[in-house]
Amino acid sequence: MREPTKPLSPRPSRGRCRLCGLCLGSALLAIVVSTLVHLLSPPPQPAPSPRFSVIIDGGSTGTRAHVFSLGPDGRPDLARSAVMRVSPGLSSFAADTARAGESLRPLLEFAKEKVGGEGAAAATEVRLMATAGLRLLEEGVREAILVSCRNALRASGFRFEDSWAKVIPGSDEGIYAWIAANYALGTLGGDPHKTIGIIELGGASAQLTFVSDEVLPLELSTNFTFGETTYTLYSNSFLNFGQNAAQDSYHQILKSRGSSKNGTLVDPCAPKGYSHKRKVLARTSGASRSNLENQYVDNGSGNYKKCRSSSMIMMQEGKGKKYM
Repeated sequence: MREPTKPLSPRPSRGRCRLCGLCLGSALLAIVVSTLVHLLSPPPQPAPSPRFSVIIDGGSTGTRAHVFSLGPDGRPDLARSAVMRVSPGLSSFAADTARAGESLRPLLEFAKEKVGGEGAAAATEVRLMATAGLRLLEEGVREAILVSCRNALRASGFRFEDSWAKVIPGSDEGIYAWIAANYALGTLGGDPHKTIGIIELGGASAQLTFVSDEVLPLELSTNFTFGETTYTLYSNSFLNFGQNAAQDSYHQILKSRGSSKNGTLVDPCAPKGYSHKRKVLARTSGASRSNLENQYVDNGSGNYKKCRSSSMIMMQEGKGKKYM
């Protein structure tokens, strides 16, 4: 009996072999190229960490820590910035200057948390700018408060140099306020006449700053350049004309005119029916320090003529005083 014949295995065609070889070669080439790209390409860079700057504003009624987040171009990103305030102000430590630095600690802890902890703080500058509250103090007391603050800032973990903690002139205070207002409004970098002037009312001083085309006294004039535009600024500061200091001076005038009786002060500038217990501060003629005098009840009489008359006396007393 004949054995069945085994079917012959089909031989692959030359076209199919070429196709398989082409696919295999392409796959190998892709692997080689991918490997070379991986080996030769630089490793991916992590996203840049946000940069920060910390400014401590030492005002007369309180101290604020402003934590500014800086964009890639170095400009502050106001939407990501943060602020914290503590009171009282640094000038309140005139009788115990060593405690001034301690008052900054909550602000420094707040700032450290916002910038990302100890490591980020070491790369972040912190500066202290004190204003009219300290300008009112005697020089020795003022410097002792600054020494206490510098000690606290030096130990804070932030980047700090002693020259970064100082009392700034009132004219600089006005210029900074002018820059901040116009930066927020988007009017910096263009026509100077489209900027706005500012009146900044602080606790112990008031500042007036605006662009001027007139020839100004050197002590009241500053050139400020932003981008390709230079602004000639008039900036003046009026010490003792901040909200709290002016109110204290005004109440002293009322007392001198006989408006105070049995611990009650009749205030013609306050509306009728208004009554408020407050403390009045008596300032020396040199405005070098303040002492707590007494408490009194402030009752309003709503008398416009007397209000205007008393206010004009206060304004005349300040007329001709040297700017600070």
